[in-house]
Amino acid sequence: MTSLELAWWGYLVNGAPASFASINTRSERLAHTTGTLPGRAIVPVSYWREMAKPSRVWYRFTAPENRLLGLAAVTRPGRAADGTVYTCYSIVMQPASDHLEHIHDRMPLLINPGFAEEWLTRPDPGGELFEAAVSASAPVNAIIHVDPEGADTPPSDPGRLF
Repeated sequence: MTSLELAWWGYLVNGAPASFASINTRSERLAHTTGTLPGRAIVPVSYWREMAKPSRVWYRFTAPENRLLGLAAVTRPGRAADGTVYTCYSIVMQPASDHLEHIHDRMPLLINPGFAEEWLTRPDPGGELFEAAVSASAPVNAIIHVDPEGADTPPSDPGRLF
């Protein structure tokens, strides 16, 4: 059964944010998984942002008409300093599509709506699932467009989820 819940971006370790990079996980690393798969989730977003280097300019990545996108995530439980238990997640990143790599070399693994149930429930070994997810993401990746932050895009509102 699937459900919607608030979660913590990045991993919590011993009541604090992890001391290692945990907000993103490389799809290539997960594709080599042969054992038990980590928990999986889909993070709904209306856009994501990346900074181009070396210019240090922020860019916004969106789907046409600001359609909702689903970012692949892997999950694990975590506990905050006050004892609150959270589902923690790390966004799965893949090499950027050809038309986006001039801005950033990585992009989130976008879950094709027709692949969502499979992403959340398929028990196959990790490598097979991640290869299938990357393949299914290609049509979604192709429609993503990018604009400099502030160029004909509404300002970011940290209080707005979608």
